[in-house]
Amino acid sequence: MTAPALNTLLPLLLSLRPVFTLPSFCRFLTLFAGWVSTRGVHAVTESLVSAGVSGVRHHAAFHRFFSRACWSIDQMGRLLLLRLVALTPGPLRLALDDTLCTHKGPHVFGLGAHLDPVRSTRRKRVFAFGHVWVVLSVLVPVPGCERVWALPILMRLYRSPADCQKRGDPHQKKTQLARQLVQQVSRWLPGKAVELVADSAYACREVLRHLPQGVVFVGAMRADASLHRPRTRPCRSPVTGRRLTRDIPLPKPEKLAQDKKFPWLSMTLTLYGKPTQVQYKELVARWSHPAGKALLKVVIVQVLRGELPIRVFFCTDSSRTARQVIESYACRWGIEVLFRDLKQLLGFSSSRARSRLAVLRTAPWVGMCYTLLVIWYMELKWDTTAMGLPVRPWYRTKHTISFADILRMAQRTLASADWVNPRLLFARSDDPISLSRPKSA
Repeated sequence: MTAPALNTLLPLLLSLRPVFTLPSFCRFLTLFAGWVSTRGVHAVTESLVSAGVSGVRHHAAFHRFFSRACWSIDQMGRLLLLRLVALTPGPLRLALDDTLCTHKGPHVFGLGAHLDPVRSTRRKRVFAFGHVWVVLSVLVPVPGCERVWALPILMRLYRSPADCQKRGDPHQKKTQLARQLVQQVSRWLPGKAVELVADSAYACREVLRHLPQGVVFVGAMRADASLHRPRTRPCRSPVTGRRLTRDIPLPKPEKLAQDKKFPWLSMTLTLYGKPTQVQYKELVARWSHPAGKALLKVVIVQVLRGELPIRVFFCTDSSRTARQVIESYACRWGIEVLFRDLKQLLGFSSSRARSRLAVLRTAPWVGMCYTLLVIWYMELKWDTTAMGLPVRPWYRTKHTISFADILRMAQRTLASADWVNPRLLFARSDDPISLSRPKSA
């Protein structure tokens, strides 16, 4: 099993060759093999130990790979995006969110005190030092798994106003960074139909009013949002006689949910891998402040568990059905699973980088490694019986693969190669490593 898997992995890694210079590409291969093979705390030096090159290659050169080398993390994401588009025909589905990586230390670039949404509650707000990353990922179906996976392709570091003022840099909000990421993908894939899914934090004026042509947004809105419907015929005020041009105000979603004249509808959906009975109400309206004059499909869903009695979802394509809106938003959960796997299994928040360029590259590079591993598994097209999953007699309900299974298979595959001199691995390749230099980062 190891040899065919390695022969499939090497061409995938070679497809990223245009991003790097030749020395940087060889260091990238060694770092990739070592980082994936590391089972403890992830770091550059631990990667060299896991790859078997510690004491053979000097560690300073691998630290310079992140802090000084000439390569672009965005171009790496672009090549992976093009590969994902080829693997998944149809509209491109994206998920947008941000995550906090706790970190401390003197002289660390971009470090700030941020709200920790995991440990915070409605009554108590918890802050932590670290980096906040705005992540744009591609939602793709993966063979052998029922859920949709989120694969990161672009990231931006959010910096607090205090840190930007201290260094004399302009401050950018998370929503501004998110808008830049979406517009970047739109420039890479002109004319491509795109569906963007995000939570209520990004359902705002900054994002909705700057959506590129062909991008459909699916998100959540507040239960007290102000909705309106356009006037379909001319009308005059009964008091002043003036022609009325403003939209007609509608009851807020929380009021519509309590309106007995507006009955609840019912349907069965497959959400998070399970059939679920959903009670909902739907309408077409305008949400003028964040979305402008665009007509939105608004879906009010009754929640039987939890503190919130209802959830309100919307889509900028008013022709979509309530089923499509709810199922599209449910796919957003894949990015939450991505954050868990990145932090717990791949050392996303374990970076020891301190300089500006090293901080801006290391964490996104780990995300690209995650995407590389999942693409590699998708191209193998193996079923779960051929993956060599561990036997767990006490766990008989597992029938789908997880990222831990892909990572375990990758660790066995990479252990069969010698990463001291990666050029030898491509000696018999049909597309040998070129000596040409890439474009400047």
